[in-house]
Amino acid sequence: MGRMTRRVFAAAALSALAMTGDGASAAPGRPGGGPRASGEARGAAGGAVTDDMRGVWLATVANRDWPSRTGLSAAEQRAELIALLDAAVRRRLNTVIFQVRPAADALWPSPYEPWSQVLTGTQGGDPGWDPLGTAVAEAHARGLELHAWFNPLRVATHADLTRLTPTHPARRNPGWVVTYAGKLYYNPGLPEVRTFVRNAMLDAVEKYPVDAVHFDDYFYPYPVPGHSFDDDAAYDAHGGDFTNRADWRRDNIDRLVHGMATGIREVRPGTRFGISPFGVWRNAETDPRGSDTKALQTYDDLYADTRKWVRQNWVDYICPQLYFKAQRSDQPRLPASYTALAPWWAEVARGTRVQLCIGEALYKINTEGWSVEELTSHLDIASRYPEIKGHVFFAAREVYEDPKGAMTAVSEWWAR
Repeated sequence: MGRMTRRVFAAAALSALAMTGDGASAAPGRPGGGPRASGEARGAAGGAVTDDMRGVWLATVANRDWPSRTGLSAAEQRAELIALLDAAVRRRLNTVIFQVRPAADALWPSPYEPWSQVLTGTQGGDPGWDPLGTAVAEAHARGLELHAWFNPLRVATHADLTRLTPTHPARRNPGWVVTYAGKLYYNPGLPEVRTFVRNAMLDAVEKYPVDAVHFDDYFYPYPVPGHSFDDDAAYDAHGGDFTNRADWRRDNIDRLVHGMATGIREVRPGTRFGISPFGVWRNAETDPRGSDTKALQTYDDLYADTRKWVRQNWVDYICPQLYFKAQRSDQPRLPASYTALAPWWAEVARGTRVQLCIGEALYKINTEGWSVEELTSHLDIASRYPEIKGHVFFAAREVYEDPKGAMTAVSEWWAR
């Protein structure tokens, strides 16, 4: 998240102490308590109160947003986390999507998987506190919803099983794992894998009053030229009802998603389920129901039928990552544009019970030199479609640092 000063640490820690003592207890209930009033107000604890989701992804994989590095003390980690929650309130946000299972590990004391190495630098190392429990309590104290973000199938961002802690389920069950393009993944074609990852994630739902469960865009891995996902044995054992492997893979992911939706309702009724897929389902040249794009397709390349999950109301919200520029009339045609995809997703969500939010690439202000006007133009476009009921920004480090005043501009747009 950049460099936070000791002064920031101290101020945030004092704020936490004043509000909740050690910060480990979970606040009861959901901060919104049901549908929010129309328009915008400020909650008593600070979070923006609106029908729309105004969210931020708080990524922990590879210490992307938090903690800023491994090995910080529990007090320093807690202070950094609180500073990010306070930044969300300042930017008129009402939802924090907190990555609590970045790679087959946990940011809570889990009986299924080891503590994440992003905390101490050692997988399985006890950080001496409960990050998820603290995040739920501190978010709720600020009028923020806390969505627990899980990556279902990523095991490691390297390809060496022996680097995992000896008790890791993937080391105990190497047949569950596929090596692909230098990384390790659980094989969703195995029923025992789908059962295990579902139970591992539901453990957090059972223990903490999270407002939602959130999946990101990683299902089968993004295709890498020259590499194949070796699931031959699983297909031979379990693919007999399918005429081709692609349909079988999509069914595996359907089972994972539908099973998680069912499990959430059973374990904690009222907790929502949301997914943030890559923004293109299929291109119109592939399928007439698809979008006016020429890009990677989740249906064909990640085996994720994201449109189906919305049309059949398997999820409570969908947050496609529309990390594309708006199409300008004076520029060459873009392979994929915000202008084309926002109305396409609005049409998909129309008539369903699924809330449509749009994932926004705030990080591209830094990485690709996007202008502030590019980001606010997305809000202008989205405002034309009543089905679009929110925006989520990637990611928390940029919300905190406010590059080029981008989030300040977004806050001002909302205040108009």
